[in-house]
Amino acid sequence: MRHEALGRQAGPVRSVLVIDDHPLYGAALETALQHVFEGCEIVTATTLGDGLKALSKAFSPDMVLLDLKLPDVTGISGFLRLRAELPDVPVVVISSLTSDEVIQAVLDAGAAGFVPKDAPMADLRAALCDVRGGMTYLPKGFTRVRRAPEHQRDSHDIARRIAELTPQQTRIMKLICVGKPNKQIAYEMDLAEATVKAHITALLRRLGVQNRTQAAVLVESASLDGAGVGEQSDAQAFLSN
Repeated sequence: MRHEALGRQAGPVRSVLVIDDHPLYGAALETALQHVFEGCEIVTATTLGDGLKALSKAFSPDMVLLDLKLPDVTGISGFLRLRAELPDVPVVVISSLTSDEVIQAVLDAGAAGFVPKDAPMADLRAALCDVRGGMTYLPKGFTRVRRAPEHQRDSHDIARRIAELTPQQTRIMKLICVGKPNKQIAYEMDLAEATVKAHITALLRRLGVQNRTQAAVLVESASLDGAGVGEQSDAQAFLSN
């Protein structure tokens, strides 16, 4: 399935950043890249942090391949951090997290394509070709998630809901935004895992979303996109250390 990518121009791919922590799959990605983009420079990283360090060393990729599950981050937050650093570079998400909700979330956040990790090599090559041509690649069988009207809220309302979180909920939401699982959140906050789950249920209800992925997208998009001056400051302060 292929959709036109609005506002993105086709262009040559001379360099690619691959962020994936599985050696065998990383090697397969390099093989596919060399097949589609012959002679391209490939820089690999096994964590998001290492990928960002590569960018700080003046490496400027024409495309990025990103796994959502990395040692230092899991979920949409890693994509959003990378997107903030490379707003004009197409990012193809390659992940074993393949629910329609996850795929929809990364597409809404600006991904140039999504390839399941169990997809055949032919699909990966097709995705690379589509993205190079300015298209958005969607996996076979993907069905767009129908959004309820209450999810189409503006940034002012998002900022208000963030401000309404309790201090404990705010700490937990920050950890969710950097990809920490419930068990790790419980350890870092010295709480029972059941208590963490109860707080998450409450904060999801307060934010008006159904799961952690939607919550992270909501909070981080408010920080990246902004609204009025006051609301933008609230969202950015929420995510600051």
